[in-house]
Amino acid sequence: MSTGAPASIVSSHADGETELAVSEVLPDYADAFPFERFNAMQCAVLPALLDSEENVVVSAPTASGKTALAEVAICEAIEADGTALFLAPLRALTNEKESEWERFEALGYSVYVVTGERDLNPRRAERADILVMTPEKADSATRKHDSPRYSFITDVDCCVIDEVHLLDSEKRGSVLEVTVSRLRRLCDPRVVALSATMPNVDDVAGWLDAPADNTFAFGDDYRPVPLHADVRTYTHGDNAFADKYRRLYRALDIAEPHIRDEGQALVFVSSRQDTVQAAKKARDEIVERDIPIGARGDYDFHNDASELSNDTLRQSVLDGVGFHHAGLSKDDKGLVEQWFKEGKLQLLFSTSTLAWGVNLPARCVVIRDTKLHDPLEGEVDMSPLDVLQMLGRAGRPGYDDKGYAWVVCDSSDADRYRTLLREGKEIESRLAEDLDAHLNAEIALGTIGDIEDVMDWLETTFYYVRARSAPDEYASESALRERVSETLRSLVARGFVEREDMRLEPTPLGRLASKFYLRLDTAREFADLAERAEGETRSIEPSSNAERSSADRSSGRRPREGGGQSDSRGRDGLDQDVILRAIATAAEFDSVTARSDERDAVAAVLGETDGLDPGGRKVLAILESRMRGTTPSELKSDAWVITQNALRLLAALRAFLERLAGAGAANVACRIEARIENGISDGAVGLTAIDGVGSGRASKLAAEGIKTPAEVLDAGVSGLSAAGLAEGVAERVVDSADDLPNVVVEWGDFPDSVAAGENDMREATVRNVGGDARAGLRVTVNDVEMTAKNRYLGEATLPVGVFGGDAEKLEYAVEVTFPDLPLHPVVETRSVRVE
Repeated sequence: MSTGAPASIVSSHADGETELAVSEVLPDYADAFPFERFNAMQCAVLPALLDSEENVVVSAPTASGKTALAEVAICEAIEADGTALFLAPLRALTNEKESEWERFEALGYSVYVVTGERDLNPRRAERADILVMTPEKADSATRKHDSPRYSFITDVDCCVIDEVHLLDSEKRGSVLEVTVSRLRRLCDPRVVALSATMPNVDDVAGWLDAPADNTFAFGDDYRPVPLHADVRTYTHGDNAFADKYRRLYRALDIAEPHIRDEGQALVFVSSRQDTVQAAKKARDEIVERDIPIGARGDYDFHNDASELSNDTLRQSVLDGVGFHHAGLSKDDKGLVEQWFKEGKLQLLFSTSTLAWGVNLPARCVVIRDTKLHDPLEGEVDMSPLDVLQMLGRAGRPGYDDKGYAWVVCDSSDADRYRTLLREGKEIESRLAEDLDAHLNAEIALGTIGDIEDVMDWLETTFYYVRARSAPDEYASESALRERVSETLRSLVARGFVEREDMRLEPTPLGRLASKFYLRLDTAREFADLAERAEGETRSIEPSSNAERSSADRSSGRRPREGGGQSDSRGRDGLDQDVILRAIATAAEFDSVTARSDERDAVAAVLGETDGLDPGGRKVLAILESRMRGTTPSELKSDAWVITQNALRLLAALRAFLERLAGAGAANVACRIEARIENGISDGAVGLTAIDGVGSGRASKLAAEGIKTPAEVLDAGVSGLSAAGLAEGVAERVVDSADDLPNVVVEWGDFPDSVAAGENDMREATVRNVGGDARAGLRVTVNDVEMTAKNRYLGEATLPVGVFGGDAEKLEYAVEVTFPDLPLHPVVETRSVRVE
């Protein structure tokens, strides 16, 4: 792969015409742009975008107009009847692009956002002219490109990477890197990469094979407003809570003169809750300092503010102070952004999301918090990329002669941030940190099939290009190749890959690890757990189905699944504690920490729990409290992130269990997953299998004694209405319950007794008279397995041997277990005397 020629360094505006009318350049798409003329920076790049089919890399200051370049590239692609893919750095931004690009919809082009929050509509994705995705969703799509649902990803003609300096992100950089490399191998789209200022733009150009004429590095002269950036320190104390206020007062010291001069200040803090608390405290401090700000006398604005759904925000904006974070409603965020642009808000507190998204500059930008609490990592430093992105928002074009940007930090960190502001941050590859997982994924996908492919793949990565550019910081090429070879040997030794001569094949373990994006240590632990469970078969307690009346059997009425075991135990020796501990100790949670105020709450949930570190205990406490539907307030700030990751891990563990231990073990994990998601008891968890029944309705029905789908059908619409459901809802719930599998077990001509020494073969028939489902079928006698099979339920005949041995009594059980549904197993029993 080429390492690329030096970038076109553009430090000042070119002579001659520096603006062109959009209508002259793209007459058919002028209405897709929110302005009439391209600026100087955009004009310099237009020939590369419009007169060349080669890849393009652009590095330019924040707020200089890079989004318009993305839109030009998109226009060029759809003009040729192609499909454009826009990779947005944050999920929140994908929704913003969907709204902004209604301009393309008005021209007759289809825009479709594909994120993890939505159910994929393959037909819409296939027909879309413009796809919008995060790197993570694009990674998932390219991994599944050979499935009908995701085949659209191989039809991409142009890929626009917004904020390509995300490559340097510790958590997400390697995902972007391997996804773009994989996409280029799948369909070789044109790539247009856009970035804030980065010193080593040539390395990115070399990775993407962008020629020198298509590689641009615009200097600070292309900033719409000159920037002054510096560092202010504060006196660090022993109390973290008090330190927040020390930093807030320092931030207000910086912002105050600009606000008094009718300018605006944007202050970045570490969390959603901090935006709210900082805004509250700032309002009090503004009154104390007698700073002229606010619009309480503006009757029209007072009426406009009443439209806000957030009560705290409604009161705050009247004082000229707002807050902005991803948890606000779309309408509330839109109003805050509008009012800040109009100058009605002079002081705004925000999380880093705003820095990556809406172009919302302010004369003064202050970063109050350089450290933040990550639910999975504990206290971490804000990434240098985020710092530079935030500070780049300083300076409002057309209003400010200069922008002012400040980092507030402890004196021990001051030199580090001054160096960052002076020298910038080179973009590094993060692939080495997850090299084993990504190499395993490529082998599982089949894009790497032999040893030679491994080295070819390596050369497609930014890691390889960066290592050649900076061998002292990475490794020599020979050392790099040896590291990849060693990683491959490790994958073989740990059971993820099989090697035969030069050929490489993924194992089931490798495929599962790739499918669920697991750390390989976690995948190995899950496999070991499943294999232990497979070797420790244990029969489930018989359910009340043994006593079901002959009338019920003949009518085909749904059996009452499971017998309501409260310990969530399956036939394979797994119980709730084993599974929850496996999740809590997964490598994905290794860096979770428990703050001092959280540890008492953890102890209240768990009591004394041996063998877990404080972080593991915290994860376990959150999961157990979620199942009970009552998470302690001290744990709520991290509960959502930990729970979402735990649900992903549970889905993965369920797949491991089904493949290696059987449907019964997978069903236990499925029920735990549903309980965590819905906060429902084990006895009533089967209700959540009914479409349209979530935590609220399940709890309401369970409180009225209706705890299973069978009992829903028995109650009928009138019974559900009496339990508090609206009649229309009750009708839908009954219909959905009737769509679940309805298992009928028929023993046929089964004897009540057998003579000692006699052997007889009989049959049991399992019929499903309800909705389709996958199930595990199992026959046991005196807890010893005789027959087991997995299949889609229809009708199955199971052989049952009746042998008159030494036992005085033979207890037969037919068990039907659902690996994908949170229904308790259906168990039917028969007793045979040995005479």
